[in-house]
Amino acid sequence: MTPELVNRAAALLEAYRGRGLKIATAESCTGGLVAALLTEISGSSAVVERGFVTYSNEAKTELIGVPAELIVSEGAVSEKVARSMAEGALARSRADVALGITGVAGPTGGTAAKPVGLVHFGLARKGAGTVHLERRYGDLGREIVRRRAVEDALSLLEQVLR
Repeated sequence: MTPELVNRAAALLEAYRGRGLKIATAESCTGGLVAALLTEISGSSAVVERGFVTYSNEAKTELIGVPAELIVSEGAVSEKVARSMAEGALARSRADVALGITGVAGPTGGTAAKPVGLVHFGLARKGAGTVHLERRYGDLGREIVRRRAVEDALSLLEQVLR
């Protein structure tokens, strides 16, 4: 991760620690990169409660309770699944805030309806509604799509502090 992202993550963790908030992540296309970035900072265990890497549809269902029927009807890369991932991670952790990420990082797997570069985010917070963010980065290469998803994940987590 870039020094800029590490600095942002450190500032985020400090702010969450100051407010007594804990984070959980449920990641698919990013494969745990958000949790890895956050835990790169010493002392992150005071804020990062847990991370779920739910790359397969079965993992989404078994670990964080995304209904299998929802995945079948909407597809794993969808707003409803991202929201369900965040809500499931919140329900299955001791966190105050949970982030869900699902997308098509490429270079394969895209369709006309769900092209490479499409990423859905869900952000669930205790006592608040779940927020959704959709990004269409384009077919920029797997590494860039995943890095941009991490950047947007940090932005969503930062919004909680406003």
